Amino acid sequence: MGFQVTDVQKALKGFDYPGTPEDLARHAKKSGASNDLVEALRNLPKDSFDGPNAVMHSLSEVNALGGSTR
Repeated sequence: MGFQVTDVQKALKGFDYPGTPEDLARHAKKSGASNDLVEALRNLPKDSFDGPNAVMHSLSEVNALGGSTR
């Protein structure tokens, strides 16, 4: 099971793009995201992200997003 899109969106709310995976992880941690989500963001296989759609696309490519919301 992966992360819910809404959880990722909450974790990255207010992030000032562009940013590296480490920048995303740091922001998510400050936003109260789970350690699993923080690590998933930190380990994304891209050097930089220009917006939330790029993050979601990358998470999808590594099968880190869940199915439907509750």
